[in-house]
Amino acid sequence: MPKYSKEDVMRIAVEQDVMFVRLQFTDIFGVLKNVAITVNELDKALNNEIMFDGSSIEGFVRIEESDMYLRPDPSSFAIFPWRPNEGKVARLICDVYNPDGTPFQGCPRNVLKRALDEAAQMGYGMSVGPECEFFLFLTDAEGKPTTVTHDNAGYFDLAPVDLGEDARRDMCLTLQQMGFEIEASHHEVAPGQHEIDFKYDDALATADKIMTFKMVVRTIAKRHGLHATFMPKPVFGINGSGMHTNQSLSKDGKNAFDDPNGVLGLSKEAYYYIGGLMKHAKAMAAITNPTVNSYKRLVPGYEAPVYVAWSPKNRSPLIRVPAKRGAATRVELRNPDPTANPYLALAVMLKAGLDGIKNKIQPPISVDENIFHMDEDARVERGIDNLPGSLDEALKEMDKDPLIRETLGEHIYTKYVEAKMLEWDEYKTKISQWEIDKYISQF
Repeated sequence: MPKYSKEDVMRIAVEQDVMFVRLQFTDIFGVLKNVAITVNELDKALNNEIMFDGSSIEGFVRIEESDMYLRPDPSSFAIFPWRPNEGKVARLICDVYNPDGTPFQGCPRNVLKRALDEAAQMGYGMSVGPECEFFLFLTDAEGKPTTVTHDNAGYFDLAPVDLGEDARRDMCLTLQQMGFEIEASHHEVAPGQHEIDFKYDDALATADKIMTFKMVVRTIAKRHGLHATFMPKPVFGINGSGMHTNQSLSKDGKNAFDDPNGVLGLSKEAYYYIGGLMKHAKAMAAITNPTVNSYKRLVPGYEAPVYVAWSPKNRSPLIRVPAKRGAATRVELRNPDPTANPYLALAVMLKAGLDGIKNKIQPPISVDENIFHMDEDARVERGIDNLPGSLDEALKEMDKDPLIRETLGEHIYTKYVEAKMLEWDEYKTKISQWEIDKYISQF
């Protein structure tokens, strides 16, 4: 994406007849919010003078300390291609600041920036390439989403069985108009499931792109009469949606994970980074897999990882090291799902990896056979641990890991845990259709 200055944004807005600008930011759960302004207020916005009421955003601040300032990132300026040609609508992604000019501790984008600053002090930059999966479902007569798919296609299938192909093509075209470089677009394994991959970028730009990606996918799906969902496991018995996250560090302009003389062509930093991810994987799950539904995906038999292990060969462990080397050397974390707040998720991944490098955490020996085919005794013998099996378990693991708390900061950590415990308690007390089907006639 081009790196615009304030002057560039003002000029393009005039040239392109932009009438409204949405100042976008996310809450702590990764839900996109915005304040709409007219183009007449754009100069004021770019001078960081736009205020909003933070008390109305979940997880932000109390009413008595509610004034927040939005600081737009000029390089995030983009025009929405699906809006009218006359009186166009654009957006700017913003950081949230306190009235005294300090970064607001409850802003997820600021959390990622802090982690990236720490990496920079160690001489590293982080690049990320996400693989976002989603489902396209039909809507009912009232326009509400169903779980009925529009196709019976499978992995890499083409039309006519892939009836979502037109919608997916329009999504790709729209994303390209907004500055994305699309690398791949295909039907996934499950009926109605799709994946669009875009080129890796630095971590902050990638987190911004994930938020934009989800907005575009939902918007274009709706225009095709479909509902797009990033829910990890909307349908029982078929694969869920993940967000495999390819990550690498650079140092002095080179890929820090690449070493032609290292074992498997990997540097010591790469191994330490893997060691850090594995050490903190269970605690990170509350951030990378943040919903009750996330753990319905993390079960054996559906390609999603369940066990804390790594491999350069197979796809059953938590971490895979793809075969490419040189500038493309990377580590793929396979458990995150697209409900994760990308700013918080990338921040905890980076901090876990940096912890590995700082403390020279060696990962265990790679597991190159299919872990799903091992019995429990074999896994115990190999020292292969399990990821948390529920949101409740993940929150307990996070509570035991001071690194995650420190990464998020006290404000976000406290608000996040409070909300997620409420979510878990609500889930525990609700009666599911499964319970009705299982017990109502039996007893």
